[in-house]
Amino acid sequence: MAEFKEIPSGAPASAKVMNWFENRFPTAFDAYRVHLAEYYAPKNFNFWYFFGSLALLVLVIQIVTGIFLVMHYKPDAELAFASVEYIMRDVPWGWLIRYMHSTGASAFFVVVYLHMYRGLIYGSYRKPRELVWIFGCAIFLVLMAEAFMGYLLPWGQMSYWGAQVIVNLFSAIPFIGPDLALMIRGDYVVGDATLNRFFSFHVIAVPLVLLGLVVAHLLALHDVGSNNPDGVEIKAKKDEAGRPLDGIPFHPYYTVHDVMGVGFFLMVFSAIVFFAPEMGGYFLEANNFITADPLKTPLHIAPVWYFTPFYSMLRAITTEMVYVLMVCVALGGIMGAISLKGIGKVVAVGAAALVIGSMAVTDAKFWGVIIMGAAVVILFFLPWLDYSPVRSIRYRPNWHKVVYGVFVVNFMILAYLGIKPPSPVFERISQAGTLLYFGFFLLMPWWSQKGEFKAEPDRVNFKPH
Repeated sequence: MAEFKEIPSGAPASAKVMNWFENRFPTAFDAYRVHLAEYYAPKNFNFWYFFGSLALLVLVIQIVTGIFLVMHYKPDAELAFASVEYIMRDVPWGWLIRYMHSTGASAFFVVVYLHMYRGLIYGSYRKPRELVWIFGCAIFLVLMAEAFMGYLLPWGQMSYWGAQVIVNLFSAIPFIGPDLALMIRGDYVVGDATLNRFFSFHVIAVPLVLLGLVVAHLLALHDVGSNNPDGVEIKAKKDEAGRPLDGIPFHPYYTVHDVMGVGFFLMVFSAIVFFAPEMGGYFLEANNFITADPLKTPLHIAPVWYFTPFYSMLRAITTEMVYVLMVCVALGGIMGAISLKGIGKVVAVGAAALVIGSMAVTDAKFWGVIIMGAAVVILFFLPWLDYSPVRSIRYRPNWHKVVYGVFVVNFMILAYLGIKPPSPVFERISQAGTLLYFGFFLLMPWWSQKGEFKAEPDRVNFKPH
């Protein structure tokens, strides 16, 4: 048994209470010291570093509002839509809880996309933070699954037909596809069994995985330390007490700093919830206020905005596009054969030949599914694709900033095209955008080390304000 800490008898009552708890629950106080009071973060954080704490805030909002929604929601194909209407019309403040949850879903992806972009431009995925990045990408992937399953629950027209389209994509997988789609649906069509399965995963299974990944992400981050806009390792220079010279305790400095970001976020979030919860149809589509009808297909089926970049890539893969991809794979194999040595040449040529052969005998729909999944999976490999000698974009050539800017604009164009009905012109643009998206990552080992780089400073650049 550990020795109890004693404090003077004349100490304030609050100190005595804290000491009582610390003696009986020291693990909690040790966690507070390790992850807040004695966790030193770089002193040059800027506004890009708000989005990590905001993602945590939105996660809490989603969990709390979800708990209250589950109290009144009925996961039954005959009752689901009516139960949502009951929440909106008859449950006291039910409309507010529902709109907070639906707006929170979009807010979650806004802050996560910005959080990931910050990691991209400042090189937060570079050694020794590879595992932090991988956990973050896993959170993004699980969040997409959570959002997709939750999107089905209102049982409106777009919920039903969106699920129909996405689940049917799995049937394009050779050999196991039809059985896999049947297992996901739980029936031969999207129906009551599908709704119950998605409800179970959305409310219990996926949130548990998500929370576990968030904890792992934070623990891994605090083990290796936070990156900063200069990409300088603050642990390299410490004072006599072992504290980083360029670091400050996370609490109270950055907890107070994050309160400012939270305040601004809540003002914007509240304005949307109270005045524009549908956001012109981007957050809540008009078709989803119509109960699901298996006999009436909407004129245009599109996912919510945060899925649309990947949906655009899915639709971009036509038979003609498969031929273009075959050429790209062939060029990749040739480049591998030229640049690699020994057995690497054989592997590069053999892999290229195998992929091209598979493309020749497989339906384009299947490769659309592969490309859509690969667009997310490729993010996991970013730490090993970037060969830049510096971390932060601040010390990279100016044309690198143009490359990142083009990548962002291209991603936004793909998102817009995913909302619009298909057309020949949009199809060509989305095909070019898909090639540009994958080119950014697959050519990164080449372009990331080109150009004249500025010397990284030994200490962080910080001007107090």
